[in-house]
Amino acid sequence: MQRFRDGSCSRPNVVTVRRAPRNPQRAIVSFGGITVPAALGRFGTTAFKREGDGATPIAAMRLLHGFFRGERVRLPPTALPVRRIAKDMLWCDQPEHPSYNRLVRAPFRPSHEDMLRADGLYDICLVLDWNITSRRRHRGSAIFFHLIKPGYQPTAGCIAVSLPDMKRLLRFMRKGTVVRVL
Repeated sequence: MQRFRDGSCSRPNVVTVRRAPRNPQRAIVSFGGITVPAALGRFGTTAFKREGDGATPIAAMRLLHGFFRGERVRLPPTALPVRRIAKDMLWCDQPEHPSYNRLVRAPFRPSHEDMLRADGLYDICLVLDWNITSRRRHRGSAIFFHLIKPGYQPTAGCIAVSLPDMKRLLRFMRKGTVVRVL
């Protein structure tokens, strides 16, 4: 892991997400000697992810890029491409739409998620390559690594950590880092 920190490692490292004992909605995230608690989907994890099932996919997903709320958070240095969320940014979650599981701009009538959330969950939001590079209808959309709700409440299928923990992890992440949910 030290080779990654000094920049001489050429292959992506792996963030491991393990379900917590006795609670399928909670997880332990490990990366580069850092271990932090996390929340998973309200129905735990699944190897057969479907749109709207409330479960986190059991998979190895590459980090593609991220978004952040510049007026709310200050990012630590990171090699991951991250851009500021604009007011018109939405994420399409309508399986029948050609822009399914893609960033879209308002106005947009089909079903979507607002990236500029009032609750702060997407103040830092990292996009995982779940059903994006190789996209199939109804296989799930908007699977992100984002910030946690108070009390580590479950997500709709994403992985969520606290803001301080996200900042610790983000320093060592880059495009291609693999997030492996076991």
